[in-house]
Amino acid sequence: MDKLLFIDDEEGIRRSVVRALKHEPYEIFTAENGEIGIGFVKEHISDISTVISDYKMPGLDGLETLLEIGVLNPEITRIILTGYATMEAAIQATNEGIDGFLTKPFDNVELRAKIRSINVRKRLKQFVSEQVYNKIEKSQGILKPSFHEVSVLFSDIRGFTHMSQHVPPDRIASFLNNDYFTPLGEIAYEHNGVVDKHIGDSIMVVFGSPVEDDDHAIRAVTAAVRMQEKAKQIDQSLSEKNGLRLNIGIGISTGKVFSGILGSRRIKSFTSVGMPVNIAARLQGMAKGGEIIISDRTFQRLSGRIDAEILPPVTVKGVSEPITVYRMKV
Repeated sequence: MDKLLFIDDEEGIRRSVVRALKHEPYEIFTAENGEIGIGFVKEHISDISTVISDYKMPGLDGLETLLEIGVLNPEITRIILTGYATMEAAIQATNEGIDGFLTKPFDNVELRAKIRSINVRKRLKQFVSEQVYNKIEKSQGILKPSFHEVSVLFSDIRGFTHMSQHVPPDRIASFLNNDYFTPLGEIAYEHNGVVDKHIGDSIMVVFGSPVEDDDHAIRAVTAAVRMQEKAKQIDQSLSEKNGLRLNIGIGISTGKVFSGILGSRRIKSFTSVGMPVNIAARLQGMAKGGEIIISDRTFQRLSGRIDAEILPPVTVKGVSEPITVYRMKV
C-alpha cells in the first residue's frame, strides 16, 4: 500500500498537490471526481494507502466519496480537503469516520506534515480495537477498569507448527494476515467482539467488554460458527497452494473477568484477565479442527438455543474440581 490518490475537480489544485508531494515516499495519482476516484480504488484496492478528496465537487461530494471508499477498504487513510467556508462540514466529516481534514489554500510544508501526521494516527489506531478506541475517546481518555461477565473465544490453527517449518516466512505472514486474522477478525467485529490479542496463530476475542451487554454468549457462539464456516471456505481455496491449510479449533468460556488497561509505563494494552480466559484457551486446545467446545456457563447462558453434546469433565489448572464442557454440533 504505497499509492496516494488525490480527487479534485479543479485541475490547478490537482497539479499543485502533485508538485507539493512529489518527494514523498508514495506514488501519486489524481482523479477529477468522486466516481472516477472510487473506480480507481476498486482497481487498486490493495495498493492505495491514502485518499484525499476535495469536499465540494460536482456529483458525489468529498464526504460521500470517502465514505464509499471506506466501505471498500477501511485500512485506507481518508482525508477531506476543504476551504474555510466549509470548515464545519469537514469537522463533522471526522465525526463520521474520516481520518482528518486539510484546509486550502495550503502551504506545501504544512500539507506534507499534516498528511504524515494523519497517516501515523490512522496506523496507530490499528493497534487497538475500534470498540476500545471509541470507548477511550468517549471517556475523554480515562477508561476505568471493570469487573463483569463476558464470553471469551480462542481460535487456533491446527498443524501450524508443521506448516511454519516448511513454508517461507513471507508466505506464512501473508497467510496469517490475509487468510486468517483479517477474515475471522471481521466476523468477530460484525458480532461486536473485541479482538483482544493475536498470540502466534491464536486469536483471543472478548464479547461483552469494553461495552457491556447481556447477549455476549450467543454472539460469541454465533461468531464461532461463522468462523468455522469461513475457515472451511478459505481452506478449500488454499488446497491448491503447497503446504497451507486453514483448519481451526475454537474454545469459548463465559464468566467474570477483570477488564482494563494494563502494562508498563511505556507500553499498555486494553485486555481482559481471569479464569474464563484460561478456560477458553484450554477448551481451544481440546478442540479438533472444525470443532467448537464451550464451557458449562456458556451453555447455560444460551438457554437451549444451540445443539451440543456433553463431554467428559475437564481438569483446568487453578480450578479445584473438573468442569463440565460441551461440543457444539456444527
